[in-house]
Amino acid sequence: MSANRRIAKEYTDLQSNPIDNVTIEPDEHNVLHWTGVMQGPVGSCYEGGKFKMETTFPLEYPFKAPTIRFLTRIYHPNINNEGSLCLGLLKPDAWKPSIRIEHVLRAILNLLVEPNPEDAIVANAAELFTKDYALFKSTAQEYVRKYAG
Repeated sequence: MSANRRIAKEYTDLQSNPIDNVTIEPDEHNVLHWTGVMQGPVGSCYEGGKFKMETTFPLEYPFKAPTIRFLTRIYHPNINNEGSLCLGLLKPDAWKPSIRIEHVLRAILNLLVEPNPEDAIVANAAELFTKDYALFKSTAQEYVRKYAG
């Protein structure tokens, strides 16, 4: 199955069985590029936020992982200021062709609920998360108010 057909099928599947708090839309001129919005999960530091994101699929998909980037600023140990994220299943040594974009989106939602300071790309956020969670939470919520409201 070509990348375009696989991506189109996964999009159709997501339309049939949407993920709560996630809306996505492929670029009408390029099926390899999607944009969307992820809402901060209830009970998380990011509750109430709406985070724009983009997904870029490589031509080799599903044999290579997509690249996902947050376009909305977020204070998170696993998401840097450029919006790049550190998510285990997207790493080249962990990626498998059986992983679908639905799994990736659900994993990102989970990362918003449970950041992983052991696999951080923003060291100061990870340190604050582990040493002073109250301050981490208030900082994350301030970012939500400023950038994702």
